[in-house]
Amino acid sequence: MKRLDIFTAIIFSVIFLPEFTSALPASGSRPEALQNVGFDQKLNEQAPLDLAFRDENGRSVKLGDYFGKMPVILTFMYYECPNLCPLALDELVRSLKPLSFRVGKEFNVLTISIDPGEGPALAMTKKRESVQGYARPGAEDGWHFLTGEEASIKQLTEAVGFRYAYDAEKDQYAHPSGIIVLTPQGKISRYFYGIEYSPGDIRLGLVDASAGKIGSPVDQLLLFCYQYDPATGKYTLTIMNALRLAGLATVLGLSAFVLVMVRRERAGKAKAEKEGLEDV
Repeated sequence: MKRLDIFTAIIFSVIFLPEFTSALPASGSRPEALQNVGFDQKLNEQAPLDLAFRDENGRSVKLGDYFGKMPVILTFMYYECPNLCPLALDELVRSLKPLSFRVGKEFNVLTISIDPGEGPALAMTKKRESVQGYARPGAEDGWHFLTGEEASIKQLTEAVGFRYAYDAEKDQYAHPSGIIVLTPQGKISRYFYGIEYSPGDIRLGLVDASAGKIGSPVDQLLLFCYQYDPATGKYTLTIMNALRLAGLATVLGLSAFVLVMVRRERAGKAKAEKEGLEDV
């Protein structure tokens, strides 16, 4: 999708249906129905894993069926959304494709409809579109699109701090745009806002949520230098930690240099002594 299309959609949504208001303060100039739309960060709180939903095949499932082994990216939308939902889903696919981590291998993705009137048929359509766009092995088993009863939807969205509202006049849902990263145990680890997500931030968020069980030593160094900012939903450079790491690297480099020079000097002396003995 062209960036111009995304920009146009954002402008349209800001004017007519500001769904991505997660980082914006409440304003009296906004419609009353939208005053309570946004994210409430509930970091480290537990998601209710016993909630019942239906998967894209119509099977009854528990939220906990998708947890236990790896981190989970949780997204909310409604499948017949005419505004930001399709764009946000496309951008999520775009952000996940460059990662060396794969859906279904290092992490799972759950997309859940906030409309209790939607069912498995719509969920399957969205799944096919997303899996086809992602085009990497394992996504079929690792990315699931769920629907459910209003009680389950309400309980889950309240637990993770996702606030939305139904506009009966327009027959649409106003909701924020963003993704939530949860630990394998179902605890809320990270929030990322908007419709475009940095692959680097997502990677670090998944490494964080996995408690280092996925990723490389380089990721651990990056997490030392970059700190998650709950206010912005992004990872930002921590100057002091970066300086400490640079200082440590300098000390290690100098130590290695000194060690090499000492060894060379000793080797030179040993060689000279050996040659002296041979001359005698």
